[in-house]
Amino acid sequence: MKKLLTRLARYYHFFYIAFVFIATVFLLYLIIPGESRFKYEFQKNAPWRHETLVAPFNFAILKGEEEVKLEQDSVKRQYIPYLKVDTLQGIAQTNNLAKVLKNYQVDSTAIQNLTQFLSDLYQTGLIEQAPANHPALTNKQEVILIQDKVATRVPISELYTLKSAYQGLSDTVRASIGDRFETFNQAVNLSDFLIANATYDEALNTSELQKQLNEVSITQGMVQTGERIIFKGDIVTPDKFVILDSLKKTYETKRGQNIERYLLIIGKVILIISCLLVLIFYLYHFRPEIFNQKRRLSFILVMIVLMVFTSRFVNDRDFIDLYLVPLAILPILLRIFFDSRTAIFALLVTSLLIGYFAPNNFEYIFLNQVAGIIAVFSLDKLHRRSHLILTAIWVFFSYAVVFLALSMIQEGNIESIPWQELQWFGGNALLILLAYPLIYIFEKLFGFVSDVTLMELSDTNQPLLRKLAQEAPGTFQHSMQIANLAEEVILRIGGNPFLVRAGALYHDIGKTNQPAFFVENQVAGMSPHSGLDNKESAKIIIDHVTHGVKIARRHKLPEMIIDFISSHHGTTQAKYFYTTYKNDHPDEDVDPREFTYPGPPPKSKETSVVMLTDGIEAAARALKEKTQDNLRELIEKMVKDKLEAGQLENADLTLRDIRIFKDTILEKLMNIYHVRIEYPEEKTPNKK
Repeated sequence: MKKLLTRLARYYHFFYIAFVFIATVFLLYLIIPGESRFKYEFQKNAPWRHETLVAPFNFAILKGEEEVKLEQDSVKRQYIPYLKVDTLQGIAQTNNLAKVLKNYQVDSTAIQNLTQFLSDLYQTGLIEQAPANHPALTNKQEVILIQDKVATRVPISELYTLKSAYQGLSDTVRASIGDRFETFNQAVNLSDFLIANATYDEALNTSELQKQLNEVSITQGMVQTGERIIFKGDIVTPDKFVILDSLKKTYETKRGQNIERYLLIIGKVILIISCLLVLIFYLYHFRPEIFNQKRRLSFILVMIVLMVFTSRFVNDRDFIDLYLVPLAILPILLRIFFDSRTAIFALLVTSLLIGYFAPNNFEYIFLNQVAGIIAVFSLDKLHRRSHLILTAIWVFFSYAVVFLALSMIQEGNIESIPWQELQWFGGNALLILLAYPLIYIFEKLFGFVSDVTLMELSDTNQPLLRKLAQEAPGTFQHSMQIANLAEEVILRIGGNPFLVRAGALYHDIGKTNQPAFFVENQVAGMSPHSGLDNKESAKIIIDHVTHGVKIARRHKLPEMIIDFISSHHGTTQAKYFYTTYKNDHPDEDVDPREFTYPGPPPKSKETSVVMLTDGIEAAARALKEKTQDNLRELIEKMVKDKLEAGQLENADLTLRDIRIFKDTILEKLMNIYHVRIEYPEEKTPNKK
């Protein structure tokens, strides 16, 4: 039955991996563009390493983006804005002025002069403010007035503003009516007859400017079919680079013509499967602990899909550069949750997938590989926020140095280096700081535990540890001792010291259920076991493991911490009560399972170290004489017993690790118990 269940579990895991793999391939197929690709790779100022290239069809030589932009900027500078003139406004205000002048009995000649002046003013064009204060008219010498569907180009200096028009009208009225001007000016507000009739039409000007921009040619010549473009081995000069880039862009605009679509689909699927299979084979052979855990494998594949999707989304936006996407977040997160090699391998696969559609494929893959590897090695720990900030700085520095090196090769001079591109690397480095909140999110979603969380759990002010210190102070001190010893061992043999410390602090948390039944919490000479049967006592002692697991789950401790609680006694026996019961019942066939811990045995280096340290520390406290030889003998015996009982069969401990463990524990116990070397007595020489 057990074999059947094991086989079914294996089949289930296989089908799960197959399902996740197919789902990942399908999602990546939807994300990655499927159009045919230009098959030649080339770089400016580098040799052409392919066969001699002949134009396969007629194509136009495209201008560079900078050249087109300069021409468009020139069009914007030379653009003459349009102003719409409202002629009815001038007629209405001229009539209003004539009526007012008649009411003041101004003679007809003066009225004719004044109304003619106002009519000419409106005919010329009256704008609301000076051109220097109008954003669209600043630095413009001319404007085009549209009046009665007729466009007239006029110098902008000839236009009247409300201020200059008022001054001109006021002077004309003064000259026409003489001494009566002051009385007239007090009674009549001349500005009431002045309303701007030449207005800037935003929609019209935007449309006209866009038409002129669209007329800027993006080509600078033609290449005919059969014309030789470049010989094999020739240097890709800037002029050749423009022609080759034009051919590439033209080819990609023609893709889909005379192409069998299903071949593109098959090719893209094979490409995606190949990249993912490389990762799967790596995990299967070198990281089986990740391959065999659904959550870990799913997390890696989800991260790859998210990074490819984000890169495709940004790449399709003209106003954002692809280098703004912080691809280094992927290896950073995998380094924090798993290991450096897995992080670098996943980075390689992801950058290859993105490189399929990224501009300048080689440059993109090269830059991100260097920056990602630097990120992994610079973030050997994440205990403080400053560590991530330093990593972001290193990533920016890596991007900048490699990019400038490639630019020097491609451009050949400092002036041509696109320094403005460094802004995208700066934004990339800033976005890497998002890794900090993402760690918390992925911990909750996938059940991972980072070093930051382990440090938080190791804080003795945590509620569970405070409860242990208050209700079982002896157990708390014992746990602290185990944490210090096990951490020192892990630092020497390799492993996660934060994990082993947190696990050691919580391994006996189940003793808070009945703390008085454990010797370290008892008052000398008083034991509640004295009134109990050995089976009952053994059950209470053994139950601290199961109670500890329940308490840990109730307080939502991570599974890797719970592993320490469940495995720190493995499947060993409560030896004292088992032996005592057998001695008291010599004729009874005793079932050892009643005195056996539920286990399982430890499966990692960290849990194994805690198990060994736990037993040795407790036994060392019980030694009457704590000499160096006694401690060494005790350590040897305890380790040998665990090995013979098969408790370390699944542990990742080598013989070298066990030797270092013994030496370290002996050294630390001698320090704890102040064991001194026994000095020889001085022999008194015999007197003759």
